[in-house]
Amino acid sequence: MEKSWEITLSDGTKLKDLRLSGNNYISSTKITENDFKGKLSKVIIKETAEDGQTITQEYEHIELVQIVHYEDGYYFILRELSADELKEIKMQSDIEYLAMMTDIDLEEA
Repeated sequence: MEKSWEITLSDGTKLKDLRLSGNNYISSTKITENDFKGKLSKVIIKETAEDGQTITQEYEHIELVQIVHYEDGYYFILRELSADELKEIKMQSDIEYLAMMTDIDLEEA
């Protein structure tokens, strides 16, 4: 049995029979950015070794870095957002919310 990976997205979508090359997961079936939209708040990655042993890791706040189609499959990279990036996203969201509530146009500033 060859080593393989399975990724379960937050809506339950499973990407199966993946291979890994560096930090690129490789799928023989077509994958697009739309397959990941709104589905990366919780991601489970299961690695199955050649001897059948499995290692499962759960991640929150994952980002799709890129998808590239080559002759042998669709290569995609996922990465976990850092604590600083999450703070920055929250702060920006708070600013936009306050601007909306006080009727301030952030585009003019």
